[in-house]
Amino acid sequence: MKKTIILTALFGMFFSATVLAQGLHFGIKGGPSFSNFSGSGLDGYDFKSITNFHAGAFVELNLFDALSLQPELLYSTKGATLSGVGNDIENKLGYLSIPVLARVYLIPDRFSLDFGPQASFLLSETENVNISDSRTFDFALAGGVTVQLFGPLFVQGRYNLGLTDVKPDANVKNSVIQLSAGLRF
Repeated sequence: MKKTIILTALFGMFFSATVLAQGLHFGIKGGPSFSNFSGSGLDGYDFKSITNFHAGAFVELNLFDALSLQPELLYSTKGATLSGVGNDIENKLGYLSIPVLARVYLIPDRFSLDFGPQASFLLSETENVNISDSRTFDFALAGGVTVQLFGPLFVQGRYNLGLTDVKPDANVKNSVIQLSAGLRF
């Protein structure tokens, strides 16, 4: 009787580990970001988009056949070029971004729609003008698509819609398009 219970428990643990291993993926990604400020509040300035980058790692946990959860840890540079008063000023903001996305697979393990919230924490800022300091927290909604190409290689397109003001004295929010390539294991 004891041998049967022990063998059943060992089989159950082996089966659970196999299922979990098949439902858990790790990966890295990176690529260009095209960011701008949306809104108003910096008198005399017009906003122009800037090209930057993002890079980081993620974990994808399959919840169901067509649904998974993907938290990420990214370094992402956002911001805009401010023009209209004297020389153009490039305001780059470096963030540690943590998106937590639901991935809905329309074609199993090949094509998904991705959406969810993103919290970002300001790590660095470059600016050459006397503007109010930037806020240290940015909250956004992210949405996009992922296409698994072949093997571990995938490409992604994503839009991040900022919901919090970047500057305390102005109604400006981050608006970012990210194109990524990465490896998923």
